[in-house]
Amino acid sequence: MAVGLGDLPKMHPVAGFELGIASAGIKAVGRRDVVVMRCAEGSSVAGVYTQNAFCAAPVILCKQRMQSAPRYLVVNTGNANAATGDLGLQAANAVCQQLADLVGCPLQQVLPFSTGVIGEQLPVEKITAALPAALADLREDNWALAAEGIMTTDTLPKGASVQFQHGEVTLTVTGISKGAGMIRPNMATMLGYIATDAAVSQEVLQNILHDAANKSFNRITIDGDTSTNDSCILVATGQAAVATITEPQGELYEALREAINQVAMQLAQAIVRDGEGATKFVTVQVHGGAHQQECLDVAYAVAHSPLIKTALFASDPNWGRIVAAIGYAGIKDLDTEQVNVYLDDVCIVAHGGRAQAYTEEQGAAVMQQAEILIRIELERGSCHETIWTTDLSHEYVRINAEYRS
Repeated sequence: MAVGLGDLPKMHPVAGFELGIASAGIKAVGRRDVVVMRCAEGSSVAGVYTQNAFCAAPVILCKQRMQSAPRYLVVNTGNANAATGDLGLQAANAVCQQLADLVGCPLQQVLPFSTGVIGEQLPVEKITAALPAALADLREDNWALAAEGIMTTDTLPKGASVQFQHGEVTLTVTGISKGAGMIRPNMATMLGYIATDAAVSQEVLQNILHDAANKSFNRITIDGDTSTNDSCILVATGQAAVATITEPQGELYEALREAINQVAMQLAQAIVRDGEGATKFVTVQVHGGAHQQECLDVAYAVAHSPLIKTALFASDPNWGRIVAAIGYAGIKDLDTEQVNVYLDDVCIVAHGGRAQAYTEEQGAAVMQQAEILIRIELERGSCHETIWTTDLSHEYVRINAEYRS
């Protein structure tokens, strides 16, 4: 039921970054569910991770190893290895150790990632048995199959790729992500992997990723649930014939940052478009806030309201639910008579009440669309924020009711 999400775009290979895919049969025989990625020696690697207190075993290990010049990433789907205690850490380490032994690198240079059911022990033997096949499959042009290999309840693979010129050199930024439910990233989101052939210091790369995540992955929500396994990795292989970016300034830095932001935004919005059971892609804009946080508080109050989300699914322009959510968002001293609300360009609320010229037919016409803009004007300041979300359908309930079956 993906909304406006079609086939993958052209996925440009990134020199120095290879991906290999295999089937371990974690949940289904023959399903691609293990992906190994190899970074060229000397690559810089940055990461952002979930802030859920029950962060999964692989997240714990990734955080510990980010300063160890990681060379290999290993991803499994079908099992989150979260809330699994010491046994989960041992299991994740066992997979990493097997991969390290196969390729001859230190254990600390292997980063593990898992996604799937929480609370079940990782099937180490199945995953390690699939590693040789994944290594044999390593190729720079394997992005499309890797996008499939990291999927869980996703209905379509998600990827984005852009190129730009710097002098005579063409640079590439390519990425994939997975995510459809349990999505309200609180740092990055889901699983996401972005690579570029630019040369960037680790500190600058980390800052670029943090900024990109805040503009994209940290501005989407499907159901308000922050996963235990959210991870997003950015790799700079340094294979392009350009100078190393060591400071957050300059023409090359700005062009690369813009390209990474563009890829991250496309991946983040693809997650929303493929939200579990989604029939609507909804943009929520809040303008005129006194500060950034109150804009976000209003936006998320609207985006997380089950009443609003079900009205969106029913194409019902029940604007009273929107103003109610604005009212309980916790904005101190909100002057409701200054609030205006729009569905696309249709003003439904003016100065805190029903707009005089508004008709139910106008609102219903907008709500019938697959893509909808809800714009809220607070008239309290100059700050503004935008987030992206979905409706809430019967299919969402079915998917999550049957998730473990």
